[in-house]
Parts: sequence; C-alpha cells; structure tokens
Amino acid sequence: MIDSSPLRAEVKAKTEEIVLKLNEYLRGENVTEIKPILERVGRGGQLPHWYDLLESGQSMPNLDGKTIGSVIEMTLLGVLEKHTLQKFKIPPLEVNPAKGVDIPLLDLGVKSPSENFCTSEPFFSAYERVLGNESDALILLTDYQTAKKNPPPVRIQIIKTAYLKGSEIADKNLCLVARRNREQLYHESEALCKKMFQFLCHLNQQDWRAKALLSLVKILYNSDEDINEQIDTLSANFEERCNTAIENNSEPLSQDELNRILAIKDANPKVPAIINACSDWVIDNHKDFARLPNDNEWQRFLRSDLDGKIGLSFALQWRYNFGSLFRSLPMIDQG
Repeated sequence: MIDSSPLRAEVKAKTEEIVLKLNEYLRGENVTEIKPILERVGRGGQLPHWYDLLESGQSMPNLDGKTIGSVIEMTLLGVLEKHTLQKFKIPPLEVNPAKGVDIPLLDLGVKSPSENFCTSEPFFSAYERVLGNESDALILLTDYQTAKKNPPPVRIQIIKTAYLKGSEIADKNLCLVARRNREQLYHESEALCKKMFQFLCHLNQQDWRAKALLSLVKILYNSDEDINEQIDTLSANFEERCNTAIENNSEPLSQDELNRILAIKDANPKVPAIINACSDWVIDNHKDFARLPNDNEWQRFLRSDLDGKIGLSFALQWRYNFGSLFRSLPMIDQG
C-alpha cells in the first residue's frame, strides 16, 4: 500500500513548478516528452484527438469547458509522472473520478475553473458544504473564458493556482458562522448544535426566511438587545420587500415568514428559539431530504478546522466558487 501523503506534499511544495511545466505543454512545447503517458491514459490506449494539434504548436481545437478540464487533467498527469514525482518510483498514475477522487493514487482532486471562478460537480452529501472534501485538491484557474473568444485553435493557460486541503474546499462564510458557535453550542446542547450544522448545510440564501435566520445565527451569543434589534431590522426589510412586490404586481412574501422570525423576539432564552426556528425552516423546505448528520459527518464536524476558503451552493449539483480564493492571489508569470 503506497502512502500518498509524501506524494501530495511534493505536489504542494512544487505547485509553481508544476504549473510552469503544464503551461509549457499546453502551448505545445516539448509535449512529445509525455506522449507515451497521454497515449496510455487516452481512451482505448490511443492518443487523445487533440494531441496532434497540440504537438504542432497550434494548441487545441475549440473544445467545450468539460473537455478542457479533461485535457488539463491528462496533461497534468504527464507533468507529475515525468517530472514532479519521478523520483518516487510510483506505479503509473491514472485519472479516475469514478473512484471518488480524480487521481486515486495520490488521493488528490483536480479542479479547473475558468475566469468566472466556478465549477459544478455532483454532490454526495449536503454536509460537504461545511465539512469540505475528504481529499485535498489542486485548483488550476484557466483563461478558457478569454481564450475561447479567439479563433481556433484555442490556447489554454493556467493563470492562477492554489493547493487546498480537503477541509478548505468548503463554504468560507458558513464555516465562519459554524466556527463561531460550535464549541459553546455543543457544550450547551449537542442536539441544538446538530440542528445548526444541518441548517448551515441546507441553507438557501435566496430564501428570505433562511437568510434572516442566518443573520441571527451569526449573532447567536450576542445580547438579547442585539438580537431583538436585528429582528426589527429584518421586519423593516420584510415590509419593504412586500411593498416592492405589490408595486411590481408580483406576489409578496407570506406573512407567516415574518411571524416565524418575530416569535423569536418574544422567546427566552434566545439560543434554542433561533436554532429551532432554523430546524423548522429545514423541515418546511427540504423535508426528508434534509436528514441530520450521520455519525461520521458529526465527528468530522467536531474535529474540523472549519477553514473553508470558497463559496459553495447547491441545486442539482454543487457549484464551487473559487472567486474569494483567487481574487487575492497573484497572476502566474507566463514567461
């Protein structure tokens, strides 16, 4: 059994070198170095259909975003085998997302968003939103959105990069809220802490009541005066939203949505009132879909660093938004 930890450590330490070599290959420079690797991992043991253009220095045909992601993964595999990890004498690498992680031997994911910073992927558990992934990932920001506007062949380059540990591939803002409240709420009531965790992971911030409740969870342990003041602010916002809807001949929010929030103002103590209101929202909106965390998810939550660095929302798939991460990182010198 190969220990993948030192392999990932090498990838993390050599990320800049990896990207420089990857960009070189994506420009078609010296790509023959990894031709046998691309042939091995290509479908049916054949070179990918885009290889000839790449080798001739014309880069690639005008591929869709998903195919570009596959190109980057396969070429990255060549960089890792031929250069970064060559000294480790490991078996040939493969890209196999079906095993739950893009490069199974390294236990490493690869994500390649473009300048809109987003990727969409299937999700297995809503609790990934705060827990993140169980595997680390190399995030490669491409210039695909810009490059595809040019006449083919398309020249793709990696313009920014980041190595994220698994727990960092989680929603930054929701992790912050969870981290702020976890310890105290857990010691007061494990059941309430689980409900908070459940709410944060199933939250739809486009929903007025959910967003209102989130604003209260953010100040969960503030004074009663602070909480009541926030409820007054929410009430004013509700009235404004309803008036605007009426003016636009659209259906206003149900008064019951506000009443659920106003009930917290009269409640004492506030903490269970807020958390139970959050639980009610989950049940009202998700019903059987929104189960409480299982034992594994709960234990991961209790020991997690809750150090998410991205935005994460879900519909039919997770939508990973790396904007908050990459806006603070420098561009890669294309040399």
